[in-house]
Amino acid sequence: MFSRDQLDQAMKLGAATLHEAAGRIGALPSAIKPVSPAMQLAGPAFTVLVPAFDNLWIHRALYRAKPGDILVVGTSDGIEAGYWGDVLNAAAEQRGLGGLVIDGGVRDTAGLAQASFPVFSNGVCIRGTVKGFDVPPTIGQPLAIGNVVVHQGDLVVGDRDGVLVLPGAKVDAVIAAGLRRECDEAEKIARIRAGERTLDLYGFGEKDK
Repeated sequence: MFSRDQLDQAMKLGAATLHEAAGRIGALPSAIKPVSPAMQLAGPAFTVLVPAFDNLWIHRALYRAKPGDILVVGTSDGIEAGYWGDVLNAAAEQRGLGGLVIDGGVRDTAGLAQASFPVFSNGVCIRGTVKGFDVPPTIGQPLAIGNVVVHQGDLVVGDRDGVLVLPGAKVDAVIAAGLRRECDEAEKIARIRAGERTLDLYGFGEKDK
């Protein structure tokens, strides 16, 4: 759905710049951060909604998602559980998935932090999960994380600053705006290092008399 160039540009610009360039939309809750600060991801969302403290449909979603997809998992407010660990991480790597964003906990983080698969979670939790075999399928449907509704196929971008979700139709325009923003910020930083004040650059007043 997204080209390699779009994904590379999105990761290079980063979640914070793209959030601003998009008009300050799409930011997931700030608690969702990478297991290792160096982790980055960009790819289409593959949405999964599980009951609180139940991870069976995460296992199943692994084998329905396509290589490069980002698993975006809602946990029905059951944040205090470890839905993901070494076993699921190895399976996701073997499947060639692009990453995990979960509004819940993960565990086995010593191993996750050393792996190549990027994991973004709401925290670390050792509490185990159950397998509800009578739970109906809940994949590929819109789900809410914080005040953002994530749709299947949306662009997900994550780095140490946080996670951003953008509708696919907006991606090209937001990337273009992000590139313009980067150029503008580079110019302003150069002027600040040359002695100019942020107050003057941004027209915030308080000029010297």
